[in-house]
Amino acid sequence: MKFVPTPIPGPLVVEPRVFGDARGFFMETWNEAVCREAGLNLDFVQDNHSHSQKGVLRGLHFQNPGAQGKLVRVSRGAVFDVAVDLRRSSKHFGQWVGVELSGVNKRMFWVPEGFAHGFLTLEDETDFLYKCTAPYAPESEHTLAWDDPEVAVEWPLGDIEPVLSRKDRQGVCLADVKAFA
Repeated sequence: MKFVPTPIPGPLVVEPRVFGDARGFFMETWNEAVCREAGLNLDFVQDNHSHSQKGVLRGLHFQNPGAQGKLVRVSRGAVFDVAVDLRRSSKHFGQWVGVELSGVNKRMFWVPEGFAHGFLTLEDETDFLYKCTAPYAPESEHTLAWDDPEVAVEWPLGDIEPVLSRKDRQGVCLADVKAFA
């Protein structure tokens, strides 16, 4: 695995080694020893799988307390995946980083604790999988507005109106977020 830093310290693009031939491919999506060697001492407690059609926007979610780190990937389809720094002590507070993940490029994205996370599906029949370092706690879940002008995520929407859940339509602006220390 190759770990590629992003402009914001913390999130990483993970490029697995993919071995392919006429039969298909094989890749390792998690290896504790390799990740520990790269400085990621992670203990995952929950795996999740989301299936969406093109234009679905999920996020920007975070838990506080009970922050989750997430190792995310796409097995089929494609997403534009985003992490927003919500650590008030960070000089990158309120800044975002985005990466395209797909079943074709097989990249993964590490979103550490202290970040809001969301994604926009770019293709129909997209399967999004992720490992979490803390269990889902609905009483601690919060949503940063996906379209907050202060954060200004550049979602690749084109002329598409995103499909949002009621919860995601009610996200709060950065100034009102229950941020991390």
